[in-house]
Amino acid sequence: MVNVEARRETVTEVWPQWQGEVINGVYPLRRFLNGSDHSAVFLTECKAQNIPNAAIKIVPAERVVTEVQLAHWRTAAGLSHPHLIRLLDAGHCQLGGHQFLFVVMEYAEQTLSQILPHRALTPDESREMLLPTLDALAFLHRKNLVQGQLKPANFLVVNDQLKLASDTVRPAGEPRASITQSSLYDPPEAKEGRLSPAGDIWGLGITMVEALTQSLPWPDERSETASLPTTLPPTFVDTVQRCLSHNPASRPTATGLEAQFKRAPQASVVSVPQAVVREAPGRAALPQVSPKQRWLVPTIVAVLILLVAVWAGLRLFQSHPNSQPSASSTAGAPAAASPTPETPLPAPPQVAAPAASAKSSESKPAPPRPVSRRSDQRAAPLADASPSVVHEEIPNVPRSARRTIHGHIKVAVLVIVDRSGNVTDAMLENPGSSWYFARLAREAARKWRFAPADKQDSRQWLLRFEFTRGGTTRHTATPRS
Repeated sequence: MVNVEARRETVTEVWPQWQGEVINGVYPLRRFLNGSDHSAVFLTECKAQNIPNAAIKIVPAERVVTEVQLAHWRTAAGLSHPHLIRLLDAGHCQLGGHQFLFVVMEYAEQTLSQILPHRALTPDESREMLLPTLDALAFLHRKNLVQGQLKPANFLVVNDQLKLASDTVRPAGEPRASITQSSLYDPPEAKEGRLSPAGDIWGLGITMVEALTQSLPWPDERSETASLPTTLPPTFVDTVQRCLSHNPASRPTATGLEAQFKRAPQASVVSVPQAVVREAPGRAALPQVSPKQRWLVPTIVAVLILLVAVWAGLRLFQSHPNSQPSASSTAGAPAAASPTPETPLPAPPQVAAPAASAKSSESKPAPPRPVSRRSDQRAAPLADASPSVVHEEIPNVPRSARRTIHGHIKVAVLVIVDRSGNVTDAMLENPGSSWYFARLAREAARKWRFAPADKQDSRQWLLRFEFTRGGTTRHTATPRS
């Protein structure tokens, strides 16, 4: 036992030292990403498929399971699903005189396990995560396959899209791999050593609890299900209890859960308070209109018509090419156009500047018009402003998501700008501690506009966003050479 523990400790220490090595002359180990006593993951590239950033996982070769493991990876490589990580290659290799297996796969920008130490997911974020997860699980289970190790570390984000790790995919009914250590994510029947779709559902239930509460449920031998944290949102309690049933046959299927969560938003839209239904059973029971209500409705309509006319007149005045708005009207225009905190914002967020202003910016290189601010924004310091920025788009964050923020979440996005000033690509330079907020920042960055450049075909700008409970700010827009 001492020798085994010593070997594990030695292997864990050796992993980072192999940076710079090249696997089979094809896959360079560019950067050590993470590792354990039984595997390591490095950043690499896949030139054969023109993929500049990929991940390569290295596992010590065991004579008993080597060919079986390669067969599993080949099976997973043949799967095609938008919410499963693509496997690109697999095989044998040698490092430091030791034999290893390797598998090359898509590179993930972030995992759920990296987010949860900083904050829990909101119920809306959890539903957003569940639908693609259940879609992928249903796909696997129909093929008599299982994901096998459903836990936060295996929920990954690739180009703003949630995907499940697929290097753990196994045939249902197969014995559990010996290289994996048992954990709370394993179902009670795992002691028998057989993988099943119901085991995936157990792992999903544990992950849901952890994602929503930042804590794990604990086994309860006196109950049919595990004991749940009191902070678990009530709307998820029944679903989680069914997923964590000690009896595998009592757990729901991935297909059933997928149908349940797809129906949930529609049910909330069409639901009507029972009291309203009782008060208006039909035309015969319509309430009598009082004299006061008879003159009140026309008055309200007249006021609305007047407000619309005033608004239209202001818009016509502002859009006239020869008109010069005063300082007070210019300062007030963004405030009038911005919705109040009680006004729901459209999703996805639209570009703040009107189409007319965009055309005028292209026709003449005049100073940019004031940037429209959304209700959850604070104005960025003037020192950060750049005359090259024509339009800024600040991420629109729902109130429910802002309430989950503790402290500050900082995201940096590198944008590629063409000669005309349009953003052609946006890449996460620093995703921060949340894939959800990183996605919002990246979507907003794509809508920025810059002043045209005569001499450069493309430019790079680094945009930094900071999310807090009080709102979202843009701190810097820095040109990159």
